[in-house]
Amino acid sequence: MFSKNQPTQNHKSIETIIGPSVKVQGDFQGEGDLVIEGILMGSLETKNNLKVGQNAIVEAGIKANNAFISGKVKGNISVKGKLEITGTAIVLGDIKAQILSIESGALLKGNINMPVSKFSAQDELPVNPTEEVEVSVEEVEEK
Repeated sequence: MFSKNQPTQNHKSIETIIGPSVKVQGDFQGEGDLVIEGILMGSLETKNNLKVGQNAIVEAGIKANNAFISGKVKGNISVKGKLEITGTAIVLGDIKAQILSIESGALLKGNINMPVSKFSAQDELPVNPTEEVEVSVEEVEEK
């Protein structure tokens, strides 16, 4: 996947680059890696990796295999694998990802949904998230 230490020009799998001077409106679908450095408005779906550059603006629902976000995103993000959000990112929308990395300084507003595969009845959380749960010192020491 993309890395902030690796220049995007060296990636041979990049299929589409939306440069800093480009504005795209509409529904965007692709198969390969996608790099956005400009503006995209509408919807965006790629079966591979997505990189949103630091100065990019995306106002779209996003679906990708993996994503690396450094710019501004307004819309829900759904990623099958890993979502990396850097300290320069602003994300306004719900996030769904298998693996999530959020760097210090990032701004987020929305819900985060990560699949929980190993969740037992013993680990159940209160139905009401504002409900207080009392745990005694003895219970903590036993665990």
